[in-house]
Amino acid sequence: MDFSFLDMHHVRMKKIGAFSLLFRNSISKGTWKKYGFIEGYEQDNIIFAVLLYIMEQSLKEEIATIDYIGSFIDEINSLYLKKPLTYNECKELAEFIVNNILCDEGKAMYFRTFNFKKADYEDVNISFVKNKIEYVDGVRKVSYSLTEEGYSLLLSTLEIEENLKVTIDEIIFKMHLDKASYDKAVDDIKNIFNSMRIRVQSMDDAIRRIRENPLSYSIDDYKKMMTGNLELIKNSKEKFILHKQNIDQKIKEFTEKDIHISELTDEEKENLNNLRIINKYLGRTIDEDQRIMKKHFSLKEIYGKELENISKMSLIERFNFKTEVYNRILDNANLLENVDDILRPLFIMDPVKRYNINKSLEYQKSIKNESVEEDELLTFDEKDMIEEENRKKIERLKKYKKVIEIILMFAVKKNSITLNEINNMISENESLKENLIPDVRIFREVIIEMLKNGCVDIEEVKEERKNTVESEEFDFQLNKSIVEAVDENRSLMRIKKFYALKCEDDTDVVLKNVKDENGKYRNFICSNVVFRVEEGSII
Repeated sequence: MDFSFLDMHHVRMKKIGAFSLLFRNSISKGTWKKYGFIEGYEQDNIIFAVLLYIMEQSLKEEIATIDYIGSFIDEINSLYLKKPLTYNECKELAEFIVNNILCDEGKAMYFRTFNFKKADYEDVNISFVKNKIEYVDGVRKVSYSLTEEGYSLLLSTLEIEENLKVTIDEIIFKMHLDKASYDKAVDDIKNIFNSMRIRVQSMDDAIRRIRENPLSYSIDDYKKMMTGNLELIKNSKEKFILHKQNIDQKIKEFTEKDIHISELTDEEKENLNNLRIINKYLGRTIDEDQRIMKKHFSLKEIYGKELENISKMSLIERFNFKTEVYNRILDNANLLENVDDILRPLFIMDPVKRYNINKSLEYQKSIKNESVEEDELLTFDEKDMIEEENRKKIERLKKYKKVIEIILMFAVKKNSITLNEINNMISENESLKENLIPDVRIFREVIIEMLKNGCVDIEEVKEERKNTVESEEFDFQLNKSIVEAVDENRSLMRIKKFYALKCEDDTDVVLKNVKDENGKYRNFICSNVVFRVEEGSII
């Protein structure tokens, strides 16, 4: 198993250690009871309020002595906390929080984090506040301000929206690429990919909640999710494609030097390896961006449909018979004179059956199988339904792979071929045409994915699949389908790289008599695309 996800474990634990030491210092003190702060949540709230005050003073470059902090506690106590404390007691409480909890009585605070790269624990020093001497009205005072760990602690408590987090990570990622810090850029692109994957899972969870109960998913949640999606995918795809082209160029610079891999220095080997990892994750991030777009429109469609269903149900007026009828009669027996107005509809006889002459002209259907006896038990097996859905998805994936296989076979014959040439060659072969274009939606999605990726390195994709755990997903993945088509067809095994580019002449290709999503035969027009392959020897 690849444990690279634990490389930054010690950095994360340093952030956790700050919270751990802070709460540990607070819990071990019994002084809180003296000031009326009995519950743990009361203690934690006042500690962070003091930290925020010190941060505010630090940012304004103003002093924060014990007297100032005591005055702050006294003011928020009189306005909000309502504890029976005098000013002097608030000042004592300020001194207790700063000196005993935040500074641990002047002792150095350490937290042990496990570094998986070194396979050992290491001590990390943590401090929340620092002090310096200031003169206030000619009197020598100690003023407190936040350290770097203190700022990091408070800033980490603020939730950053996912779309902003991805934007920030992308800026940091670009900065590390510009500085050639490829090891840090690897962590950045992994964080971006994880954020995109989390976004997809969040939308899956939202869709599940809406289907279970649309009212449990508020309009604010929906607006926040949809706005965040639009901001996230607004320019992200173009940025990641540019990054991928940049990384491809850097890898190409290494390979075009005609230097044997053994002649590279350790640093150059590590940089080349990091560039390949970055390139791999950029491709996966672009795929996740596409999934976010699909989930975005699915969420929008499902939410609108479920709200419409609820609005239809609200038109049915219901009332409680006991409350509206029975209890009112008990309160006023005179209402019994009109009770037949309520009960009469319940005893209306079935209408007299009359022969409808139009029925004799209708097509006769067997209704024997539709009749169900009263004692018959109807069962619903969810497992069978899921298996049927998965079977349909597998059949659809086979169609995707068949389209890719046919394109690859045409490309292998000439090394380079256009969609227009393929269309002319299959126009008389209906069987081949049906396999290449099972329906326009499948064919269009394959072509779009090919153009979006531009180049697919077969060996690189195979290497990536060796180091990843395959999940049982039934969604179309271009790279996976291409590798499977190459592995299963011997005539395609020599392919090393596959390219798909839009033709520069801007000619259109007319696909005649092909099926659309509804199974109807129509003519379609699409842009011309050139397919090209690079071949190597079979090992």
